[in-house]
Amino acid sequence: MKMPTWISPALYGAVAGAVALAIIGFSWGGWMTSSTAQKMVNTASSEAVVSAMTPYCVAQSKSAPNSMEILTSLKGATSYDRRGIIEKAGWATLLGSDEPNRALAEACVSALVLN
Repeated sequence: MKMPTWISPALYGAVAGAVALAIIGFSWGGWMTSSTAQKMVNTASSEAVVSAMTPYCVAQSKSAPNSMEILTSLKGATSYDRRGIIEKAGWATLLGSDEPNRALAEACVSALVLN
């Protein structure tokens, strides 16, 4: 069977169009893979937990028996050491968790230093 001469350029054009469509769609069209979408969801949920728990951390700083000592050491510490102070105090440890949440500790430091 002999193929018509127009088939070859049409197939090349279709392949080139599909490649161009994919490049434009993923670059500028807002398309994304499921793994990229999952990363965005995980980031957004972590940020939501941190913003919801920051007032809890600030409340912990006011009700802890040694809060004055910790707040004094927090104000005198370098910005690098502040997160560690909050983590050691236990104010950034979520309920049911054994380890402190780093992002929550940083948000708590920002909230406490600004007050």
